[in-house]
Amino acid sequence: MARPEFQCSVAVKYVAEQSTPPSGPFAFAYTVTIRNSGDIPAQLVARQWLITDAGGHCEEVRGLAVVGHQPLLEPGEQFEYTSWARIATPHGSMRGVFFCMTQDARPFEAEVPEFQLVYPGLLQ
Repeated sequence: MARPEFQCSVAVKYVAEQSTPPSGPFAFAYTVTIRNSGDIPAQLVARQWLITDAGGHCEEVRGLAVVGHQPLLEPGEQFEYTSWARIATPHGSMRGVFFCMTQDARPFEAEVPEFQLVYPGLLQ
């Protein structure tokens, strides 16, 4: 049977011009790469993000598409996009799920493993 699978990776960058240290908020850009590592075409339809700051405040973001796109990926193809998040503390984390659909209308999920949002001033 054909196997749908998307693999996701994330690169994070602190956005100094949108941040107000030391009291916050702190802004981060993140670039997500979604690769169809399965053996059938599939489409990313929606997403859910959980954004947590160091104080334990968690914000859930849900919606259709990513940056206005619902990419249909053939096996081996990838889609990359950049978005941003703002948190109240100098560090936090994000994790997410992409809700996807095969061409024959079978739903599946692609998890985005947790990644860290860290103000570079914390590392000095």
